Amino acid sequence: MAESHRQYTRTRIAPTPSGYLHLGNILSFALSASLAGKYGAKVLLRIDDLDRQRADIRYIEDIFETLNFLDIPWHEGPRDAAGHEEKYSQLHRMPYYRQALQQLAQNNCVFACTCSRTQLKSAALCLCAAKKLPLDTEGASWRLQTDNELILNIKTLTGNAPLHLPTAMQNFVVKKRDGFPAYQLTSVVDDLHYSTDLVIRGEDLWASTLAQHYLAAKLGTAAFNQIAFYHHPLLMGPGGVKLSKSAGDTSVQYLRRQGKTAGEIYSMLSGMLNLGSGVTNWQQLAIRFYNTYECDR
Repeated sequence: MAESHRQYTRTRIAPTPSGYLHLGNILSFALSASLAGKYGAKVLLRIDDLDRQRADIRYIEDIFETLNFLDIPWHEGPRDAAGHEEKYSQLHRMPYYRQALQQLAQNNCVFACTCSRTQLKSAALCLCAAKKLPLDTEGASWRLQTDNELILNIKTLTGNAPLHLPTAMQNFVVKKRDGFPAYQLTSVVDDLHYSTDLVIRGEDLWASTLAQHYLAAKLGTAAFNQIAFYHHPLLMGPGGVKLSKSAGDTSVQYLRRQGKTAGEIYSMLSGMLNLGSGVTNWQQLAIRFYNTYECDR
């Protein structure tokens, strides 16, 4: 682990209400709570609910029920679904997202894209930049103009990692076809809005971290470079498959219906991670995890 004298102000738990929380989410939340305690940071609960087609009140309520059931603490943000909708929904921050999109447009950093998912899947490359379509083209998304020249210096708990934007993230979407801002943009804006300076996420999100640093550079927000990132190993399902919210048997909601206690769920998590027996809470899970896995990446 990194030196204990380092201090951070705020980290966040940022679930998406597109399904019931699963055990992989719980691992990330437990690590977030643990690292927050280690570095003196507050934990903000931020629910990423801007995908209005997938966001469901049942899943929003499940977030609060699961965190309370498993005794995972947070210090800032909503305490229930009603409070989230009233004050903390991403819909309340739409003016900030629109301002960022307007800035990108004014600086000629984006282009309109009319490619369908089928076209992108078959061609594997968007060629819309050369078409120079008007940004107000009906049904068009906005993509960020990118290249592979910018070196992205990612601050981690052990130092800086100089990296380039991966091929899969070239010209990534910042505004969706439905007019709503895309995840990469809202995540950057939200982390800056809440003065987040410590982000804990799965190692599968390294590409998103790089995309967000690239976007922050285009927005001229140097403060984003001061956020420390920790990417933890993932909890995998049978056959080494990443857990998803469609896998109902690993959702906490399903396990609770089966009569599992919070301690039994943490014990199950420990077993899946080969951490041994005797784990019954999030603190013990995090400590075992740190002692078993290479944590600073």
